[in-house]
Amino acid sequence: MITNDAAGTSDEATLDTALGVLRSRASVEVAATSNPGELDGVLHRAGTRRIVVAGGDGSMHAVIAALHRRNELTGREIGLIPLGTGNDFARSMGIPVDPAEAAVVVLDGTATPTDLLIDEFGDVVVNNVHVGASAQAGRLGAAVKSVIGKVGLGKVGYPIGAALASLRPHVVRLKVEVDGRVVNDLDQQVLMVAVGNGSDVGGGATLNPGAEPTDGMVDVMVSRAVGRLSRLSFAALLSRGQHATHDDVVTARGHTVSVAGEQFWASADGEIHGPERRRTWRVEPGAYLLMVPPAEPQGAPA
Repeated sequence: MITNDAAGTSDEATLDTALGVLRSRASVEVAATSNPGELDGVLHRAGTRRIVVAGGDGSMHAVIAALHRRNELTGREIGLIPLGTGNDFARSMGIPVDPAEAAVVVLDGTATPTDLLIDEFGDVVVNNVHVGASAQAGRLGAAVKSVIGKVGLGKVGYPIGAALASLRPHVVRLKVEVDGRVVNDLDQQVLMVAVGNGSDVGGGATLNPGAEPTDGMVDVMVSRAVGRLSRLSFAALLSRGQHATHDDVVTARGHTVSVAGEQFWASADGEIHGPERRRTWRVEPGAYLLMVPPAEPQGAPA
């Protein structure tokens, strides 16, 4: 089990509860890491054992990225104990956010081929990458979280960042292509672009409602709601997960997504990158095996 000291999300009592479940049936080594060097050392010692990530989306990203960099990801079984402030990816995969229940999934779940997004530099995205106002909200939310997280209020960091970003949103001209097809050109400003392996970001904000991390496809949402009234109606629909019906929203699905144009920032699994002028992401289907709850038997009696 890998924990991230730097994340500040691991509650010792909560972790002990999950460990109690795991250790009732398995031998578990706990390794706390605070930097990439320590993580590499832990993965080297782990050999072929099942890796359990105890943390949030950021911790999951760090472990998957390290395994990918080491060429040890293919066919690897990964378990997840959600201990983050958002846990968006866990919810996308149906993994319980209760640590004890998640520990049962690690032991008795189904090893499911799970997709990954990989950019032109070989960096990975486990859950979602978004550009524009939503990345702006992420930048502001991270700053807020770094302050109020110290008093146990980290979960409200992103909502506060989103509220601040809405006051003066970052609007850019971008060309968005999905599998070579232009879904937005440079003559059209955009409020945000969301490239989703998973559906949610920021602790439950659903940007790509139909995204499934196991279907070999990436879901793309482009919001052109740059006018004040259009932004307000888009925000109202977004809060209910119905923004795909907005007149100023375009959606697409594919295997490769390219974004280029004016300088923009991107938030990938909560990590902020930029400013950028061009980025491309492609889907790597079934890149690793994630332990998820077993599927309900078909035709089971009610």
